[in-house]
Amino acid sequence: MKASVTWVEKETFLGESESGHQIIMDANGSDSKAPSPMEMVLMSVGGCSSVDVVSILKKAKQNVSGVKVELTSVRREEAPRYFTSINLHFIATGKGIKEKHLERAVALSAEKYCSVALMLEKGVEITHTHEVVELED
Repeated sequence: MKASVTWVEKETFLGESESGHQIIMDANGSDSKAPSPMEMVLMSVGGCSSVDVVSILKKAKQNVSGVKVELTSVRREEAPRYFTSINLHFIATGKGIKEKHLERAVALSAEKYCSVALMLEKGVEITHTHEVVELED
């Protein structure tokens, strides 16, 4: 896998993946135009794990209509300001979703499938919580 990052102006950078997708990043100064690289890392762990959770719930034939993950993190105060902990709170919405299936999906992502989280957990405490929201008719 390859990628490139090009300085655009001020504190703004353009990332481009080998597959041709582009994303803007910013240092999050006073004139911020995009997420910072650390915000991208946080969203990446949420995205990676969400892909797993949705896939596993679908394979378990759960009637899921929505999945959201709310991410909270703690960073060191001094440089380098890396993450010390991240919590992923999954909210699965649908009809008749069994909590045990959501719990299993989250656990499988955390322990086996999410490459981003598994890579980060070498130096970051990563925790997971979840809830099912039942849709009304």
